[in-house]
Amino acid sequence: MVGRYYEEFPINLKTGEANLTQIYLQEALDFIKRQARHHPFFLYWAVDATHAPVYASKPFLGTSQRGRYGDAVREIDDSIGKILELLQDLHVADNTFVFFTSDNGAALISAPEQGGSNGPFLCGKQTTFEGGMREPALAWWPGHVTAGQVSHQLGSIMDLFTTSLALAGLTPPSDRAIDGLNLLPTLLQGRLMDRPIFYYRGDTLMAATLGQHKAHFWTWTNSWENFRQGIDFCPGQNVSGVTTHNLEDHTKLPLIFHLGRDPGERFPLSFASAEYQEALSRITSVVQQHQEALVPAQPQLNVCNWAVMNWAPPGCEKLGKCLTPPESIPKKCLWSH
Repeated sequence: MVGRYYEEFPINLKTGEANLTQIYLQEALDFIKRQARHHPFFLYWAVDATHAPVYASKPFLGTSQRGRYGDAVREIDDSIGKILELLQDLHVADNTFVFFTSDNGAALISAPEQGGSNGPFLCGKQTTFEGGMREPALAWWPGHVTAGQVSHQLGSIMDLFTTSLALAGLTPPSDRAIDGLNLLPTLLQGRLMDRPIFYYRGDTLMAATLGQHKAHFWTWTNSWENFRQGIDFCPGQNVSGVTTHNLEDHTKLPLIFHLGRDPGERFPLSFASAEYQEALSRITSVVQQHQEALVPAQPQLNVCNWAVMNWAPPGCEKLGKCLTPPESIPKKCLWSH
């Protein structure tokens, strides 16, 4: 994000033209060529053309029926194709594990011109509803991961840490709780593993999923103040009592949804139903185990500090979780190349 932060790489906001994806691509290809013949390597390729302001290079601008956002997606798709093609040309494809995913759901606040779609899921980025937290994932490893499979395994980006250790023949340290799950049994053998997912906003546990059931302990989209200014994380998706603009406490009676029948989180289970009581019992148990293993620590990032994040989630100050930012006195650095 250095390029975007310091604006050293221009993005033409009027036309959407920028060569940043091509620069990222060339860096990736050069790195793989240097490493692959002699050493194992790890490449984290965090392309961001689909993040507002959306951009694409000149050969891709105007080539998609989906507008500028589609142009950006097509360029990312083409770039990933070139990376996979290079792995095959270097004859290391059968010894290279590739995983593609996203860090959050589509930012509906900038859609449709500058953002994607979350399909049937509720709300978007910056919320703990499924539209903000659920992403697609693709795994590629010729000769190991069978092509064309679809898995319903629930995963987390934290799983990539544990999965990478397993790929390298290492075991996670046993002196601490590791949140990630080794996904190799799913990817290589098609196994499904029942596991909880915990949804946080700051250090507040907002929701938890276990199996097909998701419990919301708190609900909040954004503040009324920001909503009235036109900032809407859930455009056209108001669900009474769910997409709330005040931070609503449901810890005594969580809202529980069956994501298989109701992926859009529109119809909470009746508190009196046997299904609700059984799901609540199972989720309460895993949340208790999870919280007992937590060790309080000083946050490494303060989401309310503009100097740290270059932005702040609207309304986060009202949660009372802001830290006092340390004084920032940047030192000048001289770079030589």
